[in-house]
Amino acid sequence: MNEELTIRKAQSAVNEWILTYGVRYFSELTNMAILTEEVGEVARIIARKYGDQSFKNGEVGDNLGDELADVLWVLICLANQTGVDLTEAFHKNMEKKTRRDEHRHLNNDKLFS
Repeated sequence: MNEELTIRKAQSAVNEWILTYGVRYFSELTNMAILTEEVGEVARIIARKYGDQSFKNGEVGDNLGDELADVLWVLICLANQTGVDLTEAFHKNMEKKTRRDEHRHLNNDKLFS
């Protein structure tokens, strides 16, 4: 896929893949457990690559992008199966954050030290 991918197109692509290859969506509870597992895999890489832990012998640490894409995939699955339009939800969330935090971070001295 070389075209620019919007959130809406990603939701559609995941749904099409599920209908073509996946038989059906896993249950919401199963996908929540899978999401937690995938976030844990991202955390493992971050802790070893950017934190104080080191990689174990034979452990590969160059797949952060793939693990983040796994998180995105399952998040999109959950949105699709619960009827959430992530594009709309994202725009509303950005508006909320802007209203709530318009000056909060700019006035946080800890961020400038």
